[in-house]
Amino acid sequence: MDPALLPSLFDEAALARLSELTDTTPGLILQDLDQPDQAAALARAEVLLACWGCPPLDERLLAAAPNLRAVVYAAGSVKGLVTDACWQRGIQISSGAAANALPVAEYTVAAILLSNKNVLAIRDQYRGVRGMHDWRGQLHDLGNYRRTIGIVGASLIGRRVIELLRPHDLQILVHDPYLSDHEAAQLGVRAVGLDELCSACDVVTLHAPELPSTQGMLNKGRLALMRDGATLINTARGSLVDTDALTAELVSGRLRAVLDHLEPEVPDADSPLYDLPNLLLTPHIAGSFGNELHRLGDRALDELARYTDGLPMAQAVHPDRLDRIA
Repeated sequence: MDPALLPSLFDEAALARLSELTDTTPGLILQDLDQPDQAAALARAEVLLACWGCPPLDERLLAAAPNLRAVVYAAGSVKGLVTDACWQRGIQISSGAAANALPVAEYTVAAILLSNKNVLAIRDQYRGVRGMHDWRGQLHDLGNYRRTIGIVGASLIGRRVIELLRPHDLQILVHDPYLSDHEAAQLGVRAVGLDELCSACDVVTLHAPELPSTQGMLNKGRLALMRDGATLINTARGSLVDTDALTAELVSGRLRAVLDHLEPEVPDADSPLYDLPNLLLTPHIAGSFGNELHRLGDRALDELARYTDGLPMAQAVHPDRLDRIA
């Protein structure tokens, strides 16, 4: 992993727990396999505890780790990490995706509730008024009661969003090609097609994985289906949305958006997106940040504890599901 992540993932108590669970040198972080001490450590390793910055576990790396039996990844997607060589060796893979899903879902739910209050526009109006105003008379269509929320992707994050929205008086529609009507009913939602979801919802929030089939799924035509004044939230991947088409809708003022992901990830310095009053733009912070990284570290230690007790990984990654997950 990136060495700078170590203190963010593990405080003193967590490092003590790591030492109790394993025979390890917490300060030793593998970066250069050409260094004799690091190569020797990898050759002895039974488990890799990894995070962002870990190179792909390809045949060359695995050849240098003949005793490796498991990888505990203290972050989300393992697609850039796991290779076919891992499955051929029978190496167990555990991901922190479920732990990383919580802050993304929290960010999304906050964005949904605040979007239906139209807080960005009201903030700007209040700055202009700077005094008493007939807000109740002006904002008669404001609020969250019985709004329709569309969730694209019944993923780990999508399902956590559904769970966190449950106490609120909202109608929830979900589009996911793998979600049956029966499973949707169990979640308390209604499964619909993507076009129906776009046209019926006050807020559309994206939680689908980045796959060939999902790239550009929110295209010009589907954005045009969205209601005037509706909000698009993207905490998934920027490639899911046609950025040019969305920019045109936002510049026109017809739609609102909360974007934590874009394509490209960082807009050009002269992009209008930085200054639009109807857009909340954040730099990929919805996932684990700050003290939330400790959750990833704690869940990784929980997985290590299960491994040392001879139990199956609670957050195991299976090769037959890689084509459906983020």
